[in-house]
This record gives sequence, structure tokens and C-alpha cells, in this order.
Amino acid sequence: MYSKTNPYFTNLYPYAYHPYDAAQQLHYQDVMYPDFRQQFVSGQATWTEGGGLTKCGIPWSDNLYMTAAVGENSPYQCGQTLHISYPVTGRSILVEIVDQVPGYPDNRLNVHRRVFETLGANPQQGVIDIQIAPVSQVEQQQWGRYLLEITQTAYSGYNITEYNFVNKTQESPSRTRETYEYSLQSVQETITVRASVVYNPGNNRVISLDIKEV
Repeated sequence: MYSKTNPYFTNLYPYAYHPYDAAQQLHYQDVMYPDFRQQFVSGQATWTEGGGLTKCGIPWSDNLYMTAAVGENSPYQCGQTLHISYPVTGRSILVEIVDQVPGYPDNRLNVHRRVFETLGANPQQGVIDIQIAPVSQVEQQQWGRYLLEITQTAYSGYNITEYNFVNKTQESPSRTRETYEYSLQSVQETITVRASVVYNPGNNRVISLDIKEV
């Protein structure tokens, strides 16, 4: 079991106390785990200040303005999360699709200005070359992604081959528990690890963590 008071755990995962302080900085690195990484495709990004109405019915302010629009014929759909990378700076970020643009190329995203700047691009550039990949189900679930990274780090000699959302319970107004199970495989064996996080839904701060083999 790992806990917030365990000094080893604090060093092992530096965002354990406030995981979304890190998420709000949104300097996401490339996805670390090849089992969950989809193939990137080359594309481009322009930027916009957004607007009041969107064709997806999702505001540009959603996801801390880490949002984007796609073409009407794009393979990516409203509400989907994309992982985009800017090779020039090495920065990556997760963005949510909130709008559609008529006649826009399939491989081009019109991202909010905050996304453009977070990637390290100068808005005066106008257009930048990026890499795009859809995000897996577990990565779209914030706490599932958080627990996946901790589990992978804790079991460094294993590959995560399967994951399942188990349940979400509200223990009190200030305590919510989410539980996931991960199948891990090494050369010698396959094990199942159950990981739970208890957090305050008001500020998304971790109260406790529990990781154990089942």
C-alpha cells in the first residue's frame, strides 16, 4: 500500500499531493506506456480565441481551455480527447474536441490560444506542425490515468496489458473513491493489481491511495 505520508511514494510520484496542479500546467510528456499509445499522425494546428457557441455544444472554456475544433469530416468526434505533440519544443498536451469547422482539413486542429502557447508555440506563427493521436479510454478518465502511471511506476518490471474501471463511490461530500484494476505481465507471470484513490471532489486533491495485488 502507498500513502501520502510515505516519503518513498512522495519521491516516486512528485504530483501525489496535488495531481491536477501538474495537470493544470499541462506540460504533458509523451505517453510513457506503449501498450496504451496509439499511432501518431502528422497534422497542423492553428489557434483561435474560441467563441460563445460551438457545434458540439461544449464551451471553449471546458477542460481549462485545453480545447480544439476539427473539420466536419474529421475522424475525430465531439467530446473526444486527443493527445497532440509539438516536436519543436517536445511538449505534449491533451485537448478536448468542442467544435467543428466547415471545410477544414482532416489533419488540422484549430486549438484555443492557450493550447498553442502551452505547447510553446508563438501565436505569431499562425500554423505549426504537430503529431496527433486519439487517447485511450483509461487516459480520458483522469484518475484512471493517474493510477495507471503510479501502478506502472510501482511495478516497473511489468507491462500493463489490460485495464478496467471498477467503481466510483461518494463516501461523503468531501470524499470520493474511484477504483480500477490493471492486468500486468512480466516474463514470469501475470498479476492483477487493484488501485484506488480517495480525493476531495471540491478541489481534486488526493486524500489517500491504495494499490494491492488481488
